[in-house]
Amino acid sequence: MTGESDHVEVDTNRNPFLLSGTKVADGYARMLVTSVGMNTTWGQMMCQISRDNDEETPLQARLNKLTSSIGKVGLAVAFLVLVVLLVRYFTGNTTDEKGNREFNGSKTNTDDIINAVVRIVAAAVTIVVVAIPEGLPLAVTLTLAYSMKRMMADQAMVRKLSACETMGSATTICSDKTGTLTLNQMKVTKFWLGQESMKGEGAYSISPSVLDLIHQGVALNTTGSVYRASTGADFEFSGSPTEKAILSWAVMEMKMDMEKMKTSCAILQVEAFNSQKKRSGVLIQRNDDDTDHVHWKGAAEMIVAMCSTYYDASGVVKDLDDDARTKFEQIIQGMAASSLRCIAFAHKQVLEEEPKKLKEDSLTLLGLVGIKDPCRSGVKKAVEDCQYAGVNIKMITGDNVFTARAIATECGILKPGEDMSSGVVVEGEEFRNYTSAERMEKVEKIRVMARSSPFDKLLMVQCLKQKGHVVAVTGDGTNDAPALKEADIGLSMGIQGTEVAKESSDIVILDDNFATVATVLRWGRCVYTNIQKFIQFQLTVNVAALCINFVAAVSAGEVPLTAVQLLWVNLIMDTLGALALATERPTKELMEKPPVGRTVPLITNIMWRNLLAQALYQIAVLLTLQFSGESIFGVTKKVNDTLIFNTFVLCQIFNEFNARKLEKKNVFEGIHKNKLFIGIIGITIVLQVVMVEFLKRFADTERLNWGQWGACIAMAAVSWPLGWVVKCLPVPEKPIFSYVKWGK
Repeated sequence: MTGESDHVEVDTNRNPFLLSGTKVADGYARMLVTSVGMNTTWGQMMCQISRDNDEETPLQARLNKLTSSIGKVGLAVAFLVLVVLLVRYFTGNTTDEKGNREFNGSKTNTDDIINAVVRIVAAAVTIVVVAIPEGLPLAVTLTLAYSMKRMMADQAMVRKLSACETMGSATTICSDKTGTLTLNQMKVTKFWLGQESMKGEGAYSISPSVLDLIHQGVALNTTGSVYRASTGADFEFSGSPTEKAILSWAVMEMKMDMEKMKTSCAILQVEAFNSQKKRSGVLIQRNDDDTDHVHWKGAAEMIVAMCSTYYDASGVVKDLDDDARTKFEQIIQGMAASSLRCIAFAHKQVLEEEPKKLKEDSLTLLGLVGIKDPCRSGVKKAVEDCQYAGVNIKMITGDNVFTARAIATECGILKPGEDMSSGVVVEGEEFRNYTSAERMEKVEKIRVMARSSPFDKLLMVQCLKQKGHVVAVTGDGTNDAPALKEADIGLSMGIQGTEVAKESSDIVILDDNFATVATVLRWGRCVYTNIQKFIQFQLTVNVAALCINFVAAVSAGEVPLTAVQLLWVNLIMDTLGALALATERPTKELMEKPPVGRTVPLITNIMWRNLLAQALYQIAVLLTLQFSGESIFGVTKKVNDTLIFNTFVLCQIFNEFNARKLEKKNVFEGIHKNKLFIGIIGITIVLQVVMVEFLKRFADTERLNWGQWGACIAMAAVSWPLGWVVKCLPVPEKPIFSYVKWGK
């Protein structure tokens, strides 16, 4: 139930419950059914998974706030423009092209009034269209879809599109241990023969007689099996995790031939492993010389207590006196401290005159092996990367405290010396029994939770979310499913993960490598930053267009940018701009910033600084052209309007480069890698030339000569040096709108 491969003791006193969905490994009992279906532990767990939570992702919540705020401002400005233009028209303050008053009370033709009102309403509606960033959903979807495709190449399969960006905001990652941080494959990592640790020399440095006895002890005293289809094929091991580890070690490193061993000896008597004695024994007879031998295997402290002598590496039998016993106890404790499960092998030859039974005393110790579930390669680096990026990593496991602490230290989740007393390591039961207030107070401090049930994992995730964290959970077992479902982002393992875990998750890590989690984090931040870049770019256009049309409408009674022109600007800014900025690749700098979490505003002070500087420059230039352009350039009103339109669009094209980097001064860095960006800028320029030079009637423009084009480009190009200068200005840390409600 906890996802660990260890057997759990069930007895009448301490733990009398058999849980549905688990398997009986050993023993016999009579069972009374107390609950079925949804009332069982398994049923409750499935209940948690089948609940659908339609929560908004942190980014969706921010975007909804932003778009509704922009919409309100846009509608207010449009309404003001509508009122001002209507008042000006009906009070007779407007003139037609010949200089005559347009509205002369009852003398005015009804058709003229209707046409004028329609024109005024069209101008107001256009302002609304430009103000509302309808390109935002497109930009977000494009960014997500692009990154999803790219993440597939980085071994992460995204099942839920919004998970890409949520990962960018993640502040805490709760990871399962078994199968996620570790391989879920028990492996012999230490072997002691006598009082020497045999490092890598394997079968070659041991005396043949001792080696033969070790082979016997492993091959004949086991419930596991070894299978090999053909001579060149790989070995397949079956049995409990511990048995598989010992068999694998004996075959691969100790060059044991299982079949040969089984045929060379006959088994006379067996004592199966039981949990009280923590050992198993076998009495065998060798076929070649008819001698009888007893072999024991089990928990090291139990087996050592049964021995009176031990073999050293050269095969010499030595006395197991008090000093030697103390030394062996230290070796066993040392292994336990490194979270190794310590198994010992012992042997005794039964003399012919002795009764044929399993001897339990005066044995000779053959050796000790240390077994552990090793960490995956690359986990330590990935954990460091995530911690460097400001993300907290917590380990939640069903395993015992000692193993959990040792693995957490090995992975870098715990620093050496962080002990239990400081509340960093807790057990699931302890966490469960805290009051709600205690849990909320302590949850952020906890780094390792051991002996945890699926519901403890769920509780941990819920507490962290209540504290405002954006929580990612990684897991591979069915026991992780409720937490995967509840978390903001669930990451499951593709190879070892169960179907239930994958179904409950948002992203599947295809190569089961925790290092991919760090890659997903980087992609998530990339998505978030790309959306921020687009918003900065889009809002510059919106602010400038709104201000220019508003000021011109209020003062001159007309709008310089016509409906068609504003819609064209909207098209290149929304669709093409979204495409260009959505395809930026992740950079190393993304992992140097702290996570954004739930509360940091989408538009940061840095973005406001960049955005307002560019918008104010554009407004200043375009209003100067609006009121003095005809005299400066010596052109007609129609050509002047085209100059305003052309300069406005070119400003956006130059500003698109500025939007590539929110903080860095060099906006051209890495531009050659983004072919799509260069292509889109090229297409936009070509389309703009066509719009100005050839679509005279459609776009309401006049052709411009080379000098006028040069002037437009020169005015627009100022946005590059301006962007560079503005980025030198420091901005306060505190959000600019922290005292206004919607800016939170």
